[in-house]
Amino acid sequence: MDITSFSGEYRFLSNFYPCIVELDGEEYPSVEHAYQAAKTLDLNQRWAFQFTNVTAGLAKRMGRELVMRPDWEQVKIEVMRKLLEHKFCSDQSLFSQFLNTHPFYLVEGNNWGDTFWGVCNGKGKNHLGLLLMDIRQDLINHMSIPE
Repeated sequence: MDITSFSGEYRFLSNFYPCIVELDGEEYPSVEHAYQAAKTLDLNQRWAFQFTNVTAGLAKRMGRELVMRPDWEQVKIEVMRKLLEHKFCSDQSLFSQFLNTHPFYLVEGNNWGDTFWGVCNGKGKNHLGLLLMDIRQDLINHMSIPE
């Protein structure tokens, strides 16, 4: 079975899901907030993403207006990986839910045209799903199993 949408019972996989995520020592109300903030090196611009009254959708729109850091295209996947690791490793409930998705294939299916992080109309690179499965496998591989 595949998980083809990060909604409903699998909403917790979405970057919009509310959870405390840390980026460079600062806390953000979701992975989306932190990811958008990471697009800039301007700490004043980053600060605006830390407020809980800024929805994840608004954070995404705000991210389009930032002065982008020059290395963004080279670092964005690694930034996302670190944020996802923090999300699922710092909250026991999310950690358990995340591990319970094993062995399902994860697809960030969407209808808003994101073919980099997800899949839209059957097309896309699904980088978010691939990162999640890679992190999940790393966690499983490094879990200590009682003898």
